[in-house]
Amino acid sequence: MASSFLDNLQNPFRQLFDSRNYGKKGGRSGFFSFVQEIAMDLGTANTIIINGDGKIVVDEPSVVALDKRTEKMRAVGAKAKLMYEKENPDIRVIRPLRDGVIADFSACEQMMRGLIGMVHSGRHFFSPSLRMVIGVPSGSTEVELRAVRDSAERADGRDVYLIFEPMAAAVGIGLDVEAPEGNMIVDIGGGSTEIAVISLGGIVTNSSIRTAGDELTFAIQEYMSQQHNVKVSERMAERIKINVGSALTDLGSEAPEDYIVNGPNKITALPMKVPVCYQEIAHCLDRTVKSIENAIHNALEHTPQELYADLMTNGIWITGGGALLRGLDRRLETKFQIPFHIAKDPLRSVAYGAGIALKNIDRFTFLMR
Repeated sequence: MASSFLDNLQNPFRQLFDSRNYGKKGGRSGFFSFVQEIAMDLGTANTIIINGDGKIVVDEPSVVALDKRTEKMRAVGAKAKLMYEKENPDIRVIRPLRDGVIADFSACEQMMRGLIGMVHSGRHFFSPSLRMVIGVPSGSTEVELRAVRDSAERADGRDVYLIFEPMAAAVGIGLDVEAPEGNMIVDIGGGSTEIAVISLGGIVTNSSIRTAGDELTFAIQEYMSQQHNVKVSERMAERIKINVGSALTDLGSEAPEDYIVNGPNKITALPMKVPVCYQEIAHCLDRTVKSIENAIHNALEHTPQELYADLMTNGIWITGGGALLRGLDRRLETKFQIPFHIAKDPLRSVAYGAGIALKNIDRFTFLMR
């Protein structure tokens, strides 16, 4: 199913020239290029950019460092994240997106400009006009969609299209979104969880909640403070999540080793070393995972019967960074009695789908301008 759908598309990774945008000598990365095509997954935690040839050219944290006096950008992406929670009074390090949407418009514009600059740095005598496809949460308001579009246009975007993230994820993992059958995507990002039932090129039912990877991180911070009296930074909590995060208290042979957490005692400020096991992290994450389960249940409740029957056959796909939480697919499958599949590359599914949409702008009616 997946391969036949992609085979029927205008192949997004082989079309090197486009008569609408390039001269006779035009190419995507040469002196005569006047229009550059990029697809972007503008995520709360990470931003991924795919160029017109279908290659990932930027995969960086969604972080920007600004000079407090001039408000000019000091660093972006990985370099800025190295400064996060370590900045001095002259620098402020910002994550411009929160809960899947833009929280700091100016910082987001500068971050996007910096990340886009990585794509064509040193390859052109001038900044090319940009055609962009950007993934956005399906629960975004008109104001939030306008904020993304305005940020893109201020970052040199001249032809900006938006695509809802569950739809992009479905396209990215190769589902036939235009077929008369139901497919469900659960996209667990950094700031939001997007759940959608897709059929005939549209979203039939969707549920979007501001509970996702960041909430898991904050739950770990709170747990370590209350249960172990140790202060942990957001970055340390994220490392705990990566190393021993779990949705189940019994992982069997897949159980990770305990992770040693270093930090100050919140009362005495003396250094502590605390071993943390995956079972206790599973307990502390339980409430957040239940919120995601409730959102899935809500989406299933509103799914038409015929499409629900398709989901029982096709299963439900999990994408986004949250898909990497150990045991999540097994927990959801046990609860809902429907097969759950983890995408092959869940962190990049939205970006790949946006990249395919970029090459099928005239065909895909679900793209928004």
